[in-house]
Amino acid sequence: MAIDDFRLHVPDDVLADLRDRLARTRYLRSPRPGWEGGPGDTELRALVDGWLAFDWRAEEERLNAVEQHVAEVAGHRIHFARVRGAGDGPHTPLLLLHGWPSAFVEYLPLARLLSDSFDVVIPSLPGFVFSEPLEPPLTRRAIADALHGLMTEALGFDRYATFGGDIGGGASTWLGVDHPDSVVGIQLLSGPFPEGDPVGEEEARYLVALDEYDRLDGGYSEIMLTRPDTIAAALNDSPAGLLAWIADKWHDWIDTDSDGTWQRVVDSGILYTIATLYWTTESIGTSFQQYYDYDRNPPRPPLASPVGVYLAREPAMAGFPRSLAERAAPRLEEFAQAPAGGHFAGFEHPEAAAEAIRGFHARLRDEG
Repeated sequence: MAIDDFRLHVPDDVLADLRDRLARTRYLRSPRPGWEGGPGDTELRALVDGWLAFDWRAEEERLNAVEQHVAEVAGHRIHFARVRGAGDGPHTPLLLLHGWPSAFVEYLPLARLLSDSFDVVIPSLPGFVFSEPLEPPLTRRAIADALHGLMTEALGFDRYATFGGDIGGGASTWLGVDHPDSVVGIQLLSGPFPEGDPVGEEEARYLVALDEYDRLDGGYSEIMLTRPDTIAAALNDSPAGLLAWIADKWHDWIDTDSDGTWQRVVDSGILYTIATLYWTTESIGTSFQQYYDYDRNPPRPPLASPVGVYLAREPAMAGFPRSLAERAAPRLEEFAQAPAGGHFAGFEHPEAAAEAIRGFHARLRDEG
């Protein structure tokens, strides 16, 4: 199976067009202050100014210092970054799996911290930035099969582990169902949900609270589930709109209990990197495909692989009962609240995430 080296290079005219569109942004006149209805006028202007000042060529150089490849898996090109284990090892192969709205770059700081114990592979999920979309329906199970092919057929690993949340976490659960002999362990940022109705008052209360949160937060997903091409047409044409769409979810889903987290995220440049990657690859629309096909995901049996939950401090996971995870994952080895870090915990607090990953695998070794 062919694996080609990969380097980023955005043509000058594409960057010039991006800057021109940003400089000509037509801003909304909103009566809502701050982030009440999404990024308000002042907030979006600051974000756009930050993107205009962002040095993409310097970022491109930093990203190209990371080993990257493209492999053909089942007829589709899958992009991935790799941070090889340092020293003599042994190094457990580890998939770091991003979600939406994100990209492989989210996990690069964490991967560097893990190179003492792991051989880290960070794919761009199918349909995201440099990875081709799979044929519809793009289910979590189909994503899992592509990732399994990447790890076993393309890279030649017999066994590997996973860490991630959101879409990447959902794909991980299917790896634990369909390929348990290949999966050393699965570590999830969001608790896995079992099939069927809630059991007991704690589960019922949590699911009611989750429905209420989704009622306030879920507008973005409803349109991507039902009319993805409508919103994609707008975001593919307006970089300011694209940035607002991405920044809204990062702002809402990070760990708001950590002082200064949002400003650290903005100052890091991660939003501008992700937005530039989506913009220059024109992949915001294909990133929506897994939302549109969400109802095509089949019911998932209980996971057969060892599972650890490193529960992110994001609103949707507040109060997640351990009993839900136990029913979804009979081999639940660990259930712990992250000390810091929300939906993007691996980026928000990479040191804490690295410690949790090492601890989970040490536990698996001790019990194995």
